[in-house]
Amino acid sequence: MKSILHPKLQILENQFSRSILTPINDPVLSERQLQLSVKRDDLLHPVISGNKWRKLKYNLNHALYSGSNTLISMGGAYSNHLHALAFVGKALGLKTRAFVRGEQPACLNPTLQDLQTWGMQLQFVSRSEYRQLRQFKHYHSLPDLKPGEYWLPEGGATDLALQGVAEIIPEIDAAYDVLMVACGTGATLAGLIAASPNSSQVLGVAALKAGGFLYQDVQQLLPAQQTMAGWDILLDYHFGGFGKTSSVLTAFMQQFQTLHGVPLEPIYTAKTLFAFYDLVQLGYFKTGTHIILLHTGGLQGWRESPWL
Repeated sequence: MKSILHPKLQILENQFSRSILTPINDPVLSERQLQLSVKRDDLLHPVISGNKWRKLKYNLNHALYSGSNTLISMGGAYSNHLHALAFVGKALGLKTRAFVRGEQPACLNPTLQDLQTWGMQLQFVSRSEYRQLRQFKHYHSLPDLKPGEYWLPEGGATDLALQGVAEIIPEIDAAYDVLMVACGTGATLAGLIAASPNSSQVLGVAALKAGGFLYQDVQQLLPAQQTMAGWDILLDYHFGGFGKTSSVLTAFMQQFQTLHGVPLEPIYTAKTLFAFYDLVQLGYFKTGTHIILLHTGGLQGWRESPWL
């Protein structure tokens, strides 16, 4: 695989900003001699923010060098992955298609409207058909692909995604002990594990119910024969399942935003922060621990407030 960026992709990446590290000043943490910093990947780009860009970057690079002209993927009606893919496809001059989970709504939400505006062709499929699509893990594995068509599995979760996620680690210009991140498909978590120093711990927070399968998915993505940092996945902070929330989580999210000026969404990053503060109360972290929490973006899906 070529690691040198395709010229088209390089032009696009030149539009990105550097992700900053925001320290969180909180008496609750000071009392326990803990440090929390949020890596603001939500600030990378106005549209293609967070881990969606990280996971797409080298998949797109491979697609461009392979001579592909059409990107095909899958996601839900509020998918941050499809939102990023549709925008970047238009920016790179590539056609985009998507299998969208569920029946076509009578009125498209802002996410789906954006997809259409950017030229993405939408095909709505049943939930059972959608589950079947998850078995196709490689860029050439979707049945009946035509020449020039490139398949991206759900969330862009491929081994190439790990290469982009790994670039997060050298951008963290501070010593730290623990790195926390929301976990959907497991690709971002796997990329952080593979790139992290062995002295640090990587904690994933499952955004979906019954996420035990993520252990196997992460293991499959990780490079073989490589020494990995210590890692784990917290499975009890999903608030009922993917896309589910509660008044408790919403109140926590709003309070954190007000106190610290960091915008959140309730599907990924707010759940991860909630898990962090719960672990603090439980005495999970040793005195003097510095925790980095990765803000994975995804704020666009909160425009419609579908989970309130």
